[in-house]
Amino acid sequence: MLSPAGLDRRTLLAAACCMAARGGVVRASEPSPPARIVSLDYGLTETLLALGIAPIGMVQVGAWADWVVEPALPAGMIDLGADREPNLELLAAIRPDLIVTTPYLAAIRPVLERFAPTRTFSIYAPPGGRPYELSIAATRELAGLLGRAAEGEALIARAEARMAEIRARLRAMADIPLLIVSFLDAHHVRVYGAGSLFDDTLKRCGLANGWRGPCNYWGFATVGIEVLAAVPESRLVYLEPISGDVLTKLAGSPLWNSLAFVRAGRIQRLPAALMFGMLPSAMRFAALLGEHLSATERSSG
Repeated sequence: MLSPAGLDRRTLLAAACCMAARGGVVRASEPSPPARIVSLDYGLTETLLALGIAPIGMVQVGAWADWVVEPALPAGMIDLGADREPNLELLAAIRPDLIVTTPYLAAIRPVLERFAPTRTFSIYAPPGGRPYELSIAATRELAGLLGRAAEGEALIARAEARMAEIRARLRAMADIPLLIVSFLDAHHVRVYGAGSLFDDTLKRCGLANGWRGPCNYWGFATVGIEVLAAVPESRLVYLEPISGDVLTKLAGSPLWNSLAFVRAGRIQRLPAALMFGMLPSAMRFAALLGEHLSATERSSG
């Protein structure tokens, strides 16, 4: 006897057994990962690019080459304007599938949610202190969300390999304290200590951070250059961008020229690396540090 669907009892039984062997349910196809992504943070943007995904839009496109440098942004990246006040009309027009951001923009997240599902990844937020580890966790979460789990693990492995390579190369410099700074003007610096990506990177490279003073949850302190005299045995490493006006004023500053590391010529200028980035910035900073410190060691030897 046939069922209303035209199947006999034996056929229906066979189909039921087949379904049971497969878990007893007919599964719908998995939804596709988000394709049109907007990033409101440089660290998330560099991570997306490292995963092989180019966001369709981001904030402050013009400043990328000054602060992040590499990788170069793909052509056609839509500039959504200032990070605190992204262009909402443009955001509505490009119709993203996903917006990725950080707690820095928590105040406008309800607004962002009107345009697309919004995910927040916390790397630098109170209480802070573990940006490298939090970058690993965020990389895995982001990669999983976008169907790029393998690429995420590969990025994490590349970062660890970079740290190990620099650690081996700079073993002879392990005991030299380094002061990592950005100049704000000729009298003040932002010095990076505990809780910064740079400090975490130094540790993984087997290098010593000369700054042991208090820092905010971003991992830096703003101090006058005279405060750096407290670590006279250190080597100062300062990052671009820095204006020529600041360098000119420093050259003529009696205070600056009295500092022990200045008198001894223990100063290193590094190209820009993003201080508030994620694993790609950590790798760039480590590579630049390895290249320049190795050159210094060879020339002094």
